[in-house]
Amino acid sequence: MSETANVLIVGVGGQGVLKASEVLAAVLVGCGYDVKQSEVHGMSQRGGSVVSEVRYGARVHSPLAPWGEADYVVALNADEGRRAAPRLRPGSGRLVDVPPELERELADPRSRNMAALGRLARHLDVQPESWHDAIRRALPPKTHEANIAAFEAGRRLVS
Repeated sequence: MSETANVLIVGVGGQGVLKASEVLAAVLVGCGYDVKQSEVHGMSQRGGSVVSEVRYGARVHSPLAPWGEADYVVALNADEGRRAAPRLRPGSGRLVDVPPELERELADPRSRNMAALGRLARHLDVQPESWHDAIRRALPPKTHEANIAAFEAGRRLVS
């Protein structure tokens, strides 16, 4: 990983891109990283593209990742994932998605964003309890169980 790591979370309006970004940023701040966040909403209220960038490291100077330097693209929507794939770091960037077998496992399809974070968590050196705490802080109590279960399902899935 370079000095600053770059994560793009992409999807369409209503998929929870911004909430996933909020949880990721909270986890990374809790780990002691300097974190910068940026988002582009587009026509998000009508199902349009939504992109959130989370950059973290010892010292981060800009919230926007340079083109071709994304370490991860977390795709909540396959079309948006393909659109963002050229932003991945050549040779080492990873596309993180929610495959159909994971989607079928979710008790609530609205927790897809947390399942995607679970998939991302496999690549980051952060304890699961830190993720669980961030999920609890960011989401309403009545959704904690479903979202933590979705996160764990994503974290367990090997593919």
